[in-house]
Parts: sequence; C-alpha cells; structure tokens
Amino acid sequence: MWTRNDAFGWLRGVARVALLAGALGSLAACVTQAIPGSRVNLDAKARVALLPLANATEVPQAQERVGAIVGSLLRQKGLEDLVVYPQKLPDNPLEGAPVVTPEQALDWARKQDARYAITGTVTEWRYKTGVDNEPAAGVTLQLHELPSGRVIWSASGGRTGWGYQGLAAVGQAQIADLLSGITVTTAPPAKPQAKE
Repeated sequence: MWTRNDAFGWLRGVARVALLAGALGSLAACVTQAIPGSRVNLDAKARVALLPLANATEVPQAQERVGAIVGSLLRQKGLEDLVVYPQKLPDNPLEGAPVVTPEQALDWARKQDARYAITGTVTEWRYKTGVDNEPAAGVTLQLHELPSGRVIWSASGGRTGWGYQGLAAVGQAQIADLLSGITVTTAPPAKPQAKE
C-alpha cells in the first residue's frame, strides 16, 4: 500500500521528467537551421559579385543588413576580390531603393568580369512578438557560376535566439553556418626554379 509520501515522491519524479522534457523541447525550438548539403571551393583570387538580396520581409532595408554581413564574412574567409553591387539611394529617405531585377544585377556582374555571383533572399529578420521578443533570422543564398549560368551552390535556413540576444548576432551566426558550405582556397606559392 502506498503512503502519502510515496505518492508525493512519485509525483515529484514525474514533474522533474516533464520539466526536463519541456526544457529540452524549448531549447530545440530556439535554433532551426539548414546547413548546406553541397560544398564548393572558390579560389581566393576569383572575382565574386555580391548582388542585391531580395527582401521578403516587412522590415525595411533588411536585405542591406544581411548583404553587409554576407560580404564581411566572405572577406573573413579569405575572398580577395569581392565586388558589391552599387545601390543608388534615393534622395528622399522615406523612399525605398530602386528595384533591380535579377537579370540587371547578373548583367552588371558580367560587366565587372566576375566569375561568380551571390544572390539570395531575406525571408525573416525581426524580433518575434510575445513575452521574450526572440530574434529570428531566415536567409537563402545562391552562388551562380556566370560563364555557365548555373547555380552551383545554395543554402537556406532560419534561426531564432533567446530574448536577450541581438538580432544581428543571431543573423550573423545563421549566415556563417550557411556560408560554411563555401571554402575559399589559396593557390600554393610557386616554387622557385633552380638555376642552371
């Protein structure tokens, strides 16, 4: 026969398991990401054009923020010749930047003699509404090989953070994970030729 203490002990054990399961579930919900399945190697000296990203969010200029992070992370990886599409800002700060079609951007990249071009879409860039206001970032990136016109690499993913984290930090971590599929390599230095 169970005593009252046995019943309370059993209930405390069940409550601990439920709390642990809930904590693990909420931890798993904080990070959702897609790491690129494919990998590509780029020569550090290859000219790469970073084209304007599309903004599929309701946040003004989110694409410019994400583009700046992508460019910075690619340079940190060792890419030496990154050219960035020049965005013409309107005279009126309340107006958005002129829309550039993907075809116009790719034509610009070809005129710059770029071998590759990076395009993409910002799918989420905000603080979620609610008690904790968690930051949430979602990005899709593609790498185009311009001579062939093929997309040779793509990655997409999203991430949410904790309420105390900044959106830029969460977004940068997500973009860095996505860009882990691009390896920048440098050619070994030429060996000196022996004199005869």
